[in-house]
Amino acid sequence: MLILASKSPRRQALLKWIAPEFEVIPSGFDEHTIQELIPEKLVRKLAQKKAQEVQKRFPNATVIGCDTVVVSPKHQIFGIPKDEAQAHWMLKELSGKTHKVITGGCVVNAKKCSIFHKTTKVTFMQLSETEINDYLATKEPFDKAGAYGIQGYAGAFVTKINGDYHNVVGLPIQTLRKILQIYEY
Repeated sequence: MLILASKSPRRQALLKWIAPEFEVIPSGFDEHTIQELIPEKLVRKLAQKKAQEVQKRFPNATVIGCDTVVVSPKHQIFGIPKDEAQAHWMLKELSGKTHKVITGGCVVNAKKCSIFHKTTKVTFMQLSETEINDYLATKEPFDKAGAYGIQGYAGAFVTKINGDYHNVVGLPIQTLRKILQIYEY
């Protein structure tokens, strides 16, 4: 049995492309217990802890855990904004600049554990106050790292992408597909 330890509808949709049959069982791991300043280490640790928490409950399953952060041009780690003011601030920080999106993943079962991360660079156009406020009004930014979803309205803000588009959505499916090939589930 394959389990995705994420309630993200975007991750679920992408995983269907490479693994049509899986169950969704969100992790109950408290992300705030991990204090890490290096974003690549942070997403790897969080993905691993999320996957392991679910795998302990389902010891015969292969579990996929993921975590995504946005790293601003000032090297600040942006997770999901806590409110509209923080989302506005994040979008202002990303406006007209290039930032990094880093997704960590972990595939674990009773026999093995594979941990990885992928980085993609994304450049935004210069955003006006009106564009930021109009985007906030869509409510789209409030469940996404960095306060935006490239697959939604904010896709119009992107002027350049260097790397894996699916990584920015939250699941680097090419990398994950290769890793899943070594697992029996």
